[in-house]
Amino acid sequence: MTDTAWPTRTDVLVVGAGPAGASAAAWSARLGMDVVLADAAVFPRDKTCGDGLTPRAIAELNRLGLEDWILGHGTNKGLRAAGFGQELLLPWPGGSLPDYGSAVPRTELDDKIRQVALDSGAVPVEGAKAIGAERDANGRVTGVVFDMGADKVRHTIHCDRLIIADGVRSPLGRILGRTWHRETAYGVAGRSYVKSGRSDDPWISSHLELRGEQGELLSGYGWIFPLSDGEVNLGVGTLATSKRPSNVQIRPLMEFYASQRRQEWDLGAELRLPTSALLPMGGAVSGVAGSNWILIGDAAGCVNPLNGEGIDYGLETGRLGAEMLTQHRYLDSAWPAMLTEHYGEAFSIARRLAGLITVPRLLPAAGPVGMRSHRLMTIALRVMGNLITDEDKDLTARLWRWAGRMSVRLDERPPFREA
Repeated sequence: MTDTAWPTRTDVLVVGAGPAGASAAAWSARLGMDVVLADAAVFPRDKTCGDGLTPRAIAELNRLGLEDWILGHGTNKGLRAAGFGQELLLPWPGGSLPDYGSAVPRTELDDKIRQVALDSGAVPVEGAKAIGAERDANGRVTGVVFDMGADKVRHTIHCDRLIIADGVRSPLGRILGRTWHRETAYGVAGRSYVKSGRSDDPWISSHLELRGEQGELLSGYGWIFPLSDGEVNLGVGTLATSKRPSNVQIRPLMEFYASQRRQEWDLGAELRLPTSALLPMGGAVSGVAGSNWILIGDAAGCVNPLNGEGIDYGLETGRLGAEMLTQHRYLDSAWPAMLTEHYGEAFSIARRLAGLITVPRLLPAAGPVGMRSHRLMTIALRVMGNLITDEDKDLTARLWRWAGRMSVRLDERPPFREA
């Protein structure tokens, strides 16, 4: 797209074309709004991620019409959990969600969801780095200023509504007042791609007893997600808080973890495209909305504190955000209330439990006990995998929601709020 073809005005401007932004753009366009979908990258592009798609993410992809495409990339039955001398096969629970998951490299997944948005009517703008926002006297965002292309040509796209989906760092969100609060648990993770003789394994694998080179037990886990293309996504992640920060060097830890799993998984010698990232989790951000703008997905801290999963939340908040634009004129209170209603209780108890995992000596005591019970770990998979929905009325779902309500009452800073 040349500078003469760059759009100058739209009903809805979406900044960030990952799963959250592309979902928001697709649903906004399907709801009849003119949409521009802008991203700093040129697609296809990579993203630091485990590439795993839980049943909750699958449900949202199916809503977008991608069921056949996902099935063509292979599916998995559930989780192989290993650690503390045990190995358990834990099928996805099904219920109100699909009973299968998948894993697709983000280079492919994000490009495909973005194409769905374009096919729905969104106008793409690539190589556009958001560097500022224009506001009127009432504080409404009237336009976003971009540096366009390699030459960094300054260009403004004016809008009536703005959806910000620019990732965990959210540079545009920070300009508008978004703040990440690190006193609750956050993630430090890295991933790579490795050739494997078990690329078609029907289970994703998590090693819940993650140890460093000196044998020390770390507050995190290692994973291997088969991609059905000759490779697996191999990564490690640890939890931290401001009181107990992570001092782990992620790339050396990933190499060490791969060496431990090499024979079992018939792994190649090279870890391809290793990358790492910090992850705000559990709604540990404030400033998620203004009168005519909202933050969604990773930018809003919508990442599961217990497993680092964020694709499902990104897809969901993209859809919910698009729907809200058609229902509310003022978003500064409506959107935080929506996020709190959908995720506040679950995020509160999940990040409380994640914070406990960072406490020394707790994991060595609790880990072996949990891994000896298939029933307990089945419940843990459902909770850690974010597989409880509003439609679920069973005992586990009711107890989880009750624990969430109790947890919120104890929070000094509830999810999505200043305090």
